[in-house]
Amino acid sequence: MSAAAKAMPRVKENYQKQVVPRLLKERSYSSVMAVPRLLKVVVNMGVGEATQNIKLLDTAMEELGRITGQRPAMRRARKSIAAFRLRENMPIAATVTLRGDRMYEFVDRLFNVALPRVRDFRGVPSNAFDGRGNYTLGLRDQIIFPEIDYAKVDKLRGMNVTFVTTARTDEESKLLLTYLGMPFRNQ
Repeated sequence: MSAAAKAMPRVKENYQKQVVPRLLKERSYSSVMAVPRLLKVVVNMGVGEATQNIKLLDTAMEELGRITGQRPAMRRARKSIAAFRLRENMPIAATVTLRGDRMYEFVDRLFNVALPRVRDFRGVPSNAFDGRGNYTLGLRDQIIFPEIDYAKVDKLRGMNVTFVTTARTDEESKLLLTYLGMPFRNQ
């Protein structure tokens, strides 16, 4: 299948056809290029127990790869912390940076499949913005994703999903994410 014949991700198509014109009209941006957009999505999974058993990190990396569709990078400790039995350069986490179509596919699955599977889900908190238009969502376990086989999970691991946008303010970023389909909690 050629690249031109490949279907565009739903969230990307929604962004281009509905979100951009809506934001242009509501916020009166000078051009289409001034409209905030999603730059990248970073998924981090910390595995603190990897200091005792390195095999736990291998399973975490394999699960993160299955969830995101991209091979995760291993992160190492920057400095030693004796209280945590952590030495410099010890592998302790896995991370994936998603861009382009893969990012939009992941966002689509997160908003429409994974988050509704969270027990007693009432929306994501709207106070997790960093002041520069980026949003970080903490997930308690990886089993909300349909790619993970519940029977093969040895331990529940949480992860952070950071949405990096070109928005200058948290208000613009929240508006963008809301229009993309992020289910924010009603306050």
